[in-house]
Amino acid sequence: MSPLFPSSRSGPARALALTLALCATALMVAGSPAAAGEIPRAPGHRLVSDYTGAPATASPVPGQAPPQHPFLAPNGRSGMHADAAGSGTHPYSGPLGRDPRVSSEQIAPLGGECATATFDSAGRLITVCGTFTGFLLKLLDPRTLDTLAEYTLPQRSSTVEAITRLDFSKIFKDTSGGAYFYLDDQDRVVLADSRQHIQRIAHEQAPDGSWRFVVDDDWDLTGQVPHDCVSWTNLYPGGTCDPVTSVMPDWQGRIWWVTRLGRIGTVDPHTSAIRSAQLPGEEIQNSFSVAEDGVSIVTDHALYSFAASYDGTPKVQWRQTYDRGTGTKPGSVNQGSGTTPDLFGDGDDYVAITDNADDRMNVLVYRRGLGVPDGQRLVCKVPVFGSGASTTDNSMISWGNSLVVENNYGYENLTSLLLGRSVVGGAARIDVRPDGSGCDTVWESAVRSPSTVPKLSTANGLLYFYEKQPNSLGIDAWYLTAVDFRTGQRRWTKLTGTGPSYDNNWAPVTIGPDGTAYVGVFNGIVAVRDTG
Repeated sequence: MSPLFPSSRSGPARALALTLALCATALMVAGSPAAAGEIPRAPGHRLVSDYTGAPATASPVPGQAPPQHPFLAPNGRSGMHADAAGSGTHPYSGPLGRDPRVSSEQIAPLGGECATATFDSAGRLITVCGTFTGFLLKLLDPRTLDTLAEYTLPQRSSTVEAITRLDFSKIFKDTSGGAYFYLDDQDRVVLADSRQHIQRIAHEQAPDGSWRFVVDDDWDLTGQVPHDCVSWTNLYPGGTCDPVTSVMPDWQGRIWWVTRLGRIGTVDPHTSAIRSAQLPGEEIQNSFSVAEDGVSIVTDHALYSFAASYDGTPKVQWRQTYDRGTGTKPGSVNQGSGTTPDLFGDGDDYVAITDNADDRMNVLVYRRGLGVPDGQRLVCKVPVFGSGASTTDNSMISWGNSLVVENNYGYENLTSLLLGRSVVGGAARIDVRPDGSGCDTVWESAVRSPSTVPKLSTANGLLYFYEKQPNSLGIDAWYLTAVDFRTGQRRWTKLTGTGPSYDNNWAPVTIGPDGTAYVGVFNGIVAVRDTG
């Protein structure tokens, strides 16, 4: 999972710490937006290393790409996790470390993080950026990062709560409002806004050359979803507010949606019919994945496969509980899996998540087939990372029969790593055996990627992480780091900037079709591209 502003626990101390960090960020604004090639310096300290390692040679990784979803933009361009299967892979090469240059764009004086990045058929960048006045749907020039068009989405209730109650943790544990949007096969954005509406939004160019967003469709879910939410005119609601977390289409073109309080539904875009079901007592804070055989959804209790009945009502095909532990770990949104399910395997056989086991988190791989007996569905359960210090709140990468998982233990929000601190970190590659008899750990890496959704370029064999190393001088330096998928070895790192403005705060790395690596950061978006 990787929303805009997710994950934190409440409490006066955390609220105060976050408020101080936000104030510090505001004071740093002048140094936040970097021009191409500019490396911000921490006042009073020497410049941290700009570039380390050596340029890589493109070496494609053999494997079977996820099926192209008929109602999504091409694989690698359609959403936070790159495709319907949630693979976290891009079919084109990212930067190889050949004289890489950094550019960035500040979206707002305070906040403005652009998390999910998608690309239309002409390669223009479409993203949702989170500000304190409301989320902004933006069309950006992929090279200059200039705004071509902008559409303001409704302000989230968590923002109003944070301001009126002086508890900014409300924002950081809210995954709703449009962060999990997707780009469809006609270059239209589909998202669920904070009003519990699903919108389908196109972009078009006027005769004078300017661009604008146009709402093609708007479906109101409030007849199915409780919506007594905090607003400026309703500061103390007495009812229930159930934000919509994510949307995705199925193979028949229905738009599926999920809510935080366990509601799952569909919209038929042809008839506008809305159907829903609920999982009482279960919470959904992650996105979900879709294949021809069903919709895979993970709650804080179990992994599900769903299908639609004849009228579109969601029905359970199978359910598998997992070890949800005894509490929420630092680095997790809730007491449950932090992963969007990965649908993978050379024969499209498997679905994988992580659990929330107390001592060591496990990677869990299940057989997806509808005829598999429940007792035979689990393929493997592999513990990862150190005792008492393992969790992830980001989707794994899947390619062929391989999975890559990172450790987010210790990261809660942008205050977690101030003054040169970092996380224990770690990443690991787990492979399912060719005969399906179990799984093996191929390599472990010490890379410290606090909160990003990493990505794999299958065209060059590099994994891209967003890294922060501990610094005894108190410098908060952030790097794009390339790791060899085959060996787990670092190949190169490139400094993107210093200070909390460059904290990615759960945003993913996204590889653009022109080879640029984009990272949403607290004050906007960063781009890294080769120039050599």
